[in-house]
Amino acid sequence: MSESIARNPSAARTSSGSAERKKALRRALLQARRDAQSQPGTDASLGEHVRALLDRVAPRTVGFYWPLPGEFDARAVVLGWCGAAAGRVVALPVIRAPGEPLEFHAWDEATPMREGHHRIPEPTSGKVVAPDLLLIPCVGFDARRFRLGYGGGYYDRTLAAWPGAVLPVTVGIAYDACRVEALPVEEHDLAMGWVVTEGRIYGGESES
Repeated sequence: MSESIARNPSAARTSSGSAERKKALRRALLQARRDAQSQPGTDASLGEHVRALLDRVAPRTVGFYWPLPGEFDARAVVLGWCGAAAGRVVALPVIRAPGEPLEFHAWDEATPMREGHHRIPEPTSGKVVAPDLLLIPCVGFDARRFRLGYGGGYYDRTLAAWPGAVLPVTVGIAYDACRVEALPVEEHDLAMGWVVTEGRIYGGESES
C-alpha cells in the first residue's frame, strides 16, 4: 500500500473510481476510433496534419510507434519526413521488460524486425537514440490535451525516467471522434504538448 493511500484511505477509492471510469471510456473510445478510421479520407487528412507539425516543430529525431489495429499508421509520414533532409532519424520503441521504460531504437524501412512483448514488432538495429519528439497513439484525449492510452503506463514511465533535463516534445495522435471534455487525471499524468487529429492541430500558442 502506498504511503499516500495509507495516510488517506479515500485516495484508494478515488484511484479505483478513476480506473473504472477510464476502463469504461476506453471501451467506448476504442469503438469510436475504429469507426472514425473507417471513414474515407480520414487517415490522409491526419497524415497531412502530422507532416505539417513535423515541419513546424522541426525535430531531428522522431520516435513513433508500430501501428496496432485502429491506430493511425504513421510510417509513410515519418519516412517521408526523414528523407526530406539529411541527418534526420526515426525510431521505434523497444520494451526491454514489462513495467520498464521504453527504449527507442533507430529504424528505417530496411531494418529487420522481431516480435517483442505484446507481440508488437520491434527493430533489431540495436542503436538506442533519444528522440526530441514523440508521436504517441491515443485512445482518447481531452480539451486540456491529456491522453487516454491502453492503461499499461509505458509512456508515463518513459517520460518520468527520460535521460537529461529536457523532455521530448509530445504529440498525441488521435481522431476527433475520440475527444472528450475532461478525462480523469492522476498526479503522474502529463498533458501532451500537441494533439493532432484529422480535423486540426491542438497546441502551441494558437490552435490550427
